[in-house]
Amino acid sequence: STFNPIAILAFLWLIYPSSCSLRSSFLLLGGCTFDDGPGACDYHQDLYDDFEWVHVSAQEPHYLPPEMPQGSYMIVDSSDHDPGEKARLQLPTMKENDTHCIDFSYLLYSQKGLNPGTLNILVRVNKGPLANPIWNVTGFTGRDWLRAELAVSTFWPNEYQVIFEAEVSGGRSGYIAIDDIQVLSYPCDKSPHFLRLGDVEVNAGQNATFQCIATGRDAVHNKLWLQRRNGEDIPVAQTKNINHRRFAASFRLQEVTKTDQDLYRCVTQSERGSGVSNFAQLIVREPPRPIAPPQLLGVGPTYLLIQLNANSIIGDGPIILKEVEYRMTSGSWTETHAVNAPTYKLWHLDPDTEYEIRVLLTRPGEGGTGLPGPPLITRTKCAEPMRTPKTLKIAEIQARRIAVDWESLGYNITRCHTFNVTICYHYFRGHNESKADCLDMDPKAPQHVVNHLPPYTNVSLKMILTNPEGRKESEETIIQTDEDVPGPVPVKSLQGTSFENKIFLNWKEPLDPNGIITQYEISYSSIRSFDPAVPVAGPPQTVSNLWNSTHHVFMHLHPGTTYQFFIRASTVKGFGPATAINVTTNISAPTLPDYEGVDASLNETATTITVLLRPAQAKGAPISAYQIVVEELHPHRTKREAGAMECYQVPVTYQNAMSGGAPYYFAAELPPGNLPEPAPFTVGDNRTYQGFWNPPLAPRKGYNIYFQAMSSVEKETKTQCVRIATKAAATEEPEVIPDPAKQTDRVVKIAGISAGILVFILLLLVVILIVKKSKLAKKRKDAMGNTRQEMTHMVNAMDRSYADQSTLHAEDPLSITFMDQHNFSPRCKFFIRILINDYNAFQSNTS
Repeated sequence: STFNPIAILAFLWLIYPSSCSLRSSFLLLGGCTFDDGPGACDYHQDLYDDFEWVHVSAQEPHYLPPEMPQGSYMIVDSSDHDPGEKARLQLPTMKENDTHCIDFSYLLYSQKGLNPGTLNILVRVNKGPLANPIWNVTGFTGRDWLRAELAVSTFWPNEYQVIFEAEVSGGRSGYIAIDDIQVLSYPCDKSPHFLRLGDVEVNAGQNATFQCIATGRDAVHNKLWLQRRNGEDIPVAQTKNINHRRFAASFRLQEVTKTDQDLYRCVTQSERGSGVSNFAQLIVREPPRPIAPPQLLGVGPTYLLIQLNANSIIGDGPIILKEVEYRMTSGSWTETHAVNAPTYKLWHLDPDTEYEIRVLLTRPGEGGTGLPGPPLITRTKCAEPMRTPKTLKIAEIQARRIAVDWESLGYNITRCHTFNVTICYHYFRGHNESKADCLDMDPKAPQHVVNHLPPYTNVSLKMILTNPEGRKESEETIIQTDEDVPGPVPVKSLQGTSFENKIFLNWKEPLDPNGIITQYEISYSSIRSFDPAVPVAGPPQTVSNLWNSTHHVFMHLHPGTTYQFFIRASTVKGFGPATAINVTTNISAPTLPDYEGVDASLNETATTITVLLRPAQAKGAPISAYQIVVEELHPHRTKREAGAMECYQVPVTYQNAMSGGAPYYFAAELPPGNLPEPAPFTVGDNRTYQGFWNPPLAPRKGYNIYFQAMSSVEKETKTQCVRIATKAAATEEPEVIPDPAKQTDRVVKIAGISAGILVFILLLLVVILIVKKSKLAKKRKDAMGNTRQEMTHMVNAMDRSYADQSTLHAEDPLSITFMDQHNFSPRCKFFIRILINDYNAFQSNTS
């Protein structure tokens, strides 16, 4: 009813015996059809048997009765041998890796139906001794071939050899034949296959049980036995069906001794064949027992390190299991630990406790454990704490301190009578600042205070419980300290930029804000001033800025005044310390009276102009000096605007202006004490003021008269100027009545000077005449005549009494018109300037 592909293949094989293509794909080495004799299949006759198997060939005549099967096969004629004699045919030694089946044909035939003998199948393993047959058949079976299977469960690296043994019976009549031996690569259909049989190791006096498990249908009713290699067979003790394809058989050897130690295998037999397992070994040993107690190598808070001393034993080895049995000397419980090394460390012991330790040794098999050895009695040290306190509660939080509470610590937690409690903390702040520290506490105190913490900082706290043998750390608790007043604003960040009437002050946040900055407060007051008129004893003023401010502009300040600023930051806890800085405003230029629309000219002559000088108002610094500046009105120069003019910062004397061609010169510099109130001043009075000569003005030139006030302190100077008068050029010469006595004296002086000038010019003309042509020389003479007229005009202008000579002098020494209009060389211009300077000096002395 059940589909069986193996059975179908076997049926096809029997139906088509001549077909090799179907069978060849399943055949393995070791089979033989005997067409060419046993030697072709590497079959051998046993050298130590009583007689040999005979090969019958289909191609050769034989003496067998005609009813015997045709073909080639191996046969034994019992009538030719004595009862009990045996012939053995040995198959090749096989090493198989997978499940396989040996299939063969046999017959036992006698013409009279008598018993021709017995056909035995033996299996020798690893060239060992022959055991009892695993399968046999006895008596008359008929003249037709019968098939049987051998399921040998011996695999590589073991090898086995199948032996066909024919044993002659007492009747000595008939034939025993075998044919068509095949080694198939699939399981047997009629014989069960055994699973691997394992070795059994027991101690002396113990029961040894072999468990044989086989696969096959309806095999549980077959004959089963445990075969000993020396020939003894042990009957089955119990069989059990595991499922419809598998069964188990148990074989028990009662109270085995050393004499029972041997190789055993499982065998099952039926008419259709036999199954045989591999050989398994039965080992009988005496359980070992140590002679000496274990040796103590080390002791700790929760462990004991011992050496088992298991080399010296009473009993048999090998020792497959070493165990340490220990218990508290004051307790009743016992624990056993397996050990696989010469030394062993007992863990998880109670601290400061006495223990008794013994060693147990075990061999393979049931009952292989011997009696415990002599005891070792020793004591552990203190163990590390079991845990940290369960509750780490923050009792109080302030800006710079934290109070911590914890539970009471007993021996069940500390695991030792002496212990320490430590609080460790660490925090990080800006500017790469960090700190970590640990503080020891009184173990009996329920609270501890951590001081000297930074405000408004996340502080990580953890508690450490330690004793001489270990420590336990709690999880970190992060607490933020309370805010505090902030630190000072950094001095280096506080900077002030000065202007005349304002100061720009900027700063940075305190390095230690100690919380959230809410505002900045700046108080300031004047402490000194370059201007005596500025009051410096006034009350301080205060301004407040937002938390994110970094600068402030202070307006409406006095120039030249030093102000002291105090800046401080604030949190919700209040203001921190102030940082001070002194900043001085720039001085301002003095303020001159408004001359716009006011005629400051009091009197005017051809060579002088008298103006009214009014004192200036100092701003930030006292007046250092007053200056009168004379600027010539030249038609080719742009006229300066009085309202947006630039003052004359570089003092230029009349002599330097004349030699350098400057358009202005300083006529006078007056100390501030000389002008406490408005006073007249004559420009062109031919006097010297603080090193500046005030020469007479040229009548035919126009001049602007400027009045400057200058303030100077330390390295700062400010100047203010205003145009106070303008002197126009004269269009008509003034009439004067000459003094005959003075006129004669001056004529003589002028004649002498003119003679010197003429001699110089004549010498210059001689040089020019050598180079130039006669026409160019004539032009130089004309130019020299013009120069003479210029000099005469300058001399005559010194005295209004020489009115008849004034028309000869159209320009004064300041003008560059004469030398600009005449093509003189630079060297010639140099000498002319020297003569003019000499003349001016002479004129000043005669005055």
